[in-house]
This record gives sequence, C-alpha cells and structure tokens, in this order.
Amino acid sequence: VQLAESGGGLVQAGGSLRLSCAASGRTFTSGIMRWFRQAPGKEREFVAGVRWSGGNTDYGDSVKGRFTISSDNAKNTVYLQMNSLKPEDTAIYYCNSVEGTRNYWGQGTQVTVSS
Repeated sequence: VQLAESGGGLVQAGGSLRLSCAASGRTFTSGIMRWFRQAPGKEREFVAGVRWSGGNTDYGDSVKGRFTISSDNAKNTVYLQMNSLKPEDTAIYYCNSVEGTRNYWGQGTQVTVSS
C-alpha cells in the first residue's frame, strides 16, 4: 500500500489550499484516513480524519471551522480543503491510513503560509 500526498505549496495568510492523498495497492472499504501535520520543533499533530464507511469526520481543535476532510471511495482518495490559512498552519502534512492492525503513512507534503 502506498499513500501519495499532493497539493502543498506556498500561500498567503487567508488563502486556501486543497491537499490530496491517493491510496494505491488495495481498495479501502473500511478503516480511517487521517491527516496529521508536523511543524519544525513540534510534535506531530492530528488535523482531521474520515471513515471510509459512512464518512464520519473528526477535526483537531486548531482547524475546526476552517478545514474540511472528504473522501472519494471510487478514487481511493482523501482530500483536505484548507481555508482561512494562518502562518501557524505551516507544517509538513502527512496522510495516514489505519485499518485494524494495518497502519500506513505517506511521505508528506509541505504547506507554507506567509504572513
């Protein structure tokens, strides 16, 4: 299984970006897809999660109301729409898949928000 993130980049504060995480190697019908982020010198932080089955979502407190996670089961892809970006959102964003004992991580994509 491979997770490939894309969509990161440089954006001004107040702007938007949409990250994608494409999963390959198997079809996901259950489990959870999550986004984490890690800024320099800080611990990895939970950003958002979505269940493949049912589409239930969850968000970290720092992004609630600004970020939206969604999934496209047919494409085996998860998205993270990030609006009203702040400089403190600057980090490497990682995609994570958990299904039972299976736990996979992507390589990450850099998001930089300038003030």
